[in-house]
Amino acid sequence: MSLPRQVTILQILQSFQSLRGLRAPLPDRKVGTRLGGGSMVLVGGLIVLGAAGAVAGGLWARHAAAQSEGETTREAVNPQRPSRHFRIERPADLTGPDALVIYNRILDDMVAAYRLSGFDFAESYRRWRRFNTVPYRSAQHGERYVNNYGNAAAAAYRHFEDAGKMPPGAILAKDSFAVTRRGDVFTGPLFVMEKLPPGSSPQSHDWRYTMIMPDGSLFGMTGGEGTERVQFCAECHKVAGDENDDLFFVPPEYRIRFFD
Repeated sequence: MSLPRQVTILQILQSFQSLRGLRAPLPDRKVGTRLGGGSMVLVGGLIVLGAAGAVAGGLWARHAAAQSEGETTREAVNPQRPSRHFRIERPADLTGPDALVIYNRILDDMVAAYRLSGFDFAESYRRWRRFNTVPYRSAQHGERYVNNYGNAAAAAYRHFEDAGKMPPGAILAKDSFAVTRRGDVFTGPLFVMEKLPPGSSPQSHDWRYTMIMPDGSLFGMTGGEGTERVQFCAECHKVAGDENDDLFFVPPEYRIRFFD
């Protein structure tokens, strides 16, 4: 990876290892907001590794997400009813191996924070089958690096465009993190799709969409708390079409090839 100021992957990881466990308040942090383990402070003006990442809910309503994850203020997004994911400004262009090294080092802290949400899948997803070889940057998810996981009921996802309809109980989870060109690393939200019994949610083709923030708070769930905040997820996935069961798939160059 080539970064300005000669920031290297080794420096990022060394800083993460040496400062792991320190707590640093985020700007305008809402009172009572939880920080996940491994929050990190600015190192010599070069690196920020924040396993807490952006702060959810009301803090986003006060534009702190724009400050903490590089969201450009020129692109106003209503935080209570967004039409897309908040975008990372000036994301780094990582190689696959570099992205994987960073991900492996921060994964424990990511999951420790996600599980504060109280959802079983927020912790168990990491033991599910992963469908991508290395984290890849997703424009649909605000230029964050993402990974695709599925539970046993979602095993057919491994066939990608030939997966067909997912059965009730299928859950697909996508965790995320961001890296900026100057070497800042932030954990991102956990995005989840859960297939419900037929007729449960006709407007979303029986998919329930949930977004867990990096601090473990619930940003929204279709048909539940904060449904208006994640309605755009359902609208976006409809573009994939009924023939794909509203599913998007791992880009071909990042797919794990399965032989079963």
